[in-house]
Amino acid sequence: MKERFNKLKTSPSYSGLVLMVAALVVYFLVQYIQDPGTFFTVKTYNNFAALFKNYTPLILITMAQALLMLMGIIDISIGIQLSFANVLAVMLPEWTGMPVALAWVLTVCASVVLATINGLVVSYLRIPPLLAGYAMIYIVKGINLLIRPAPGGSVPTEINRFYDHLWGGVVPTSVIIIFLCYLGWMYLKRTPLLHHVYAIGGNERNAFATGINSAATKVKVYAIAGLLTGIAGLCYTAAYSTGNPITGEAYGLQTISACILGGISLAGGWGTMACALFGVGFQLLVQTSVPKIFSMIPGQYNTYWHNLVSDSIILIGLICTIFAVKAQRETLLKGIKKQIKGGMSDEK
Repeated sequence: MKERFNKLKTSPSYSGLVLMVAALVVYFLVQYIQDPGTFFTVKTYNNFAALFKNYTPLILITMAQALLMLMGIIDISIGIQLSFANVLAVMLPEWTGMPVALAWVLTVCASVVLATINGLVVSYLRIPPLLAGYAMIYIVKGINLLIRPAPGGSVPTEINRFYDHLWGGVVPTSVIIIFLCYLGWMYLKRTPLLHHVYAIGGNERNAFATGINSAATKVKVYAIAGLLTGIAGLCYTAAYSTGNPITGEAYGLQTISACILGGISLAGGWGTMACALFGVGFQLLVQTSVPKIFSMIPGQYNTYWHNLVSDSIILIGLICTIFAVKAQRETLLKGIKKQIKGGMSDEK
């Protein structure tokens, strides 16, 4: 047991796990204080399940951002790409009269193409990812506004019911979607592609020297991120039954902070998908709990206070995580150097 705990402490996701567990305790404590009479009823579970329904789009694009950040790449346009999938999923059946299922498959394909173009620009034209992402925000936003100039549209009620459904009366559809996407990550861990991702994130020159085609790897990862973003756009459409051309723009920066909170290094080469899930979990629980805490304090408070307090907590979490990740990496490097020296002395 002690060995497992020590192994967990050296895991990249350890700091994110600690933050999320702390936020989870506070969340349920607030729920209990607010309504102790119904805390041990299905109402508490339904409230928690509703978080997954509403925030699955953000969780999925955080997973997409995590794949890119493992290579040392940050895509700030990932949020507006979610809006692209959202408005296209709403308008494509209306324009063409095609079945919604086919339209949504084409929407995901379009999201993959869009992300792949972004990857080609970064990989082969050597445009810095931040600049490429900044330009992509305005390009995609323009496309979104051409597709849907204002929020609106609708989707069949059956889709919303399916998305809201609790399988076996317990598991929300949104949780199943997240789980399936995580299984995709587990599959990637068994492929050379993910090893190349970590190698590029650790040191791209060394990775290239070992024969890794860094440009092709980046394009592939951008395409996978586009797949996740497309699915996230469909989840947003199913959850809110409307199309909004710009609502996802704010998600871009949130995904970056969530990945860092979970323990993924900005420089790349360090982290796992669990880091992204723990980080976004902490972020969402804080943003959900703070308004509830304010509602229990006598007096009226502007929502700006909610944002100030929740963002301050997230900032403190970011600072703690950055120092924790730095300490973990230094400890790991010392251990590796010690093993190398020990091996050399044994040979002598």
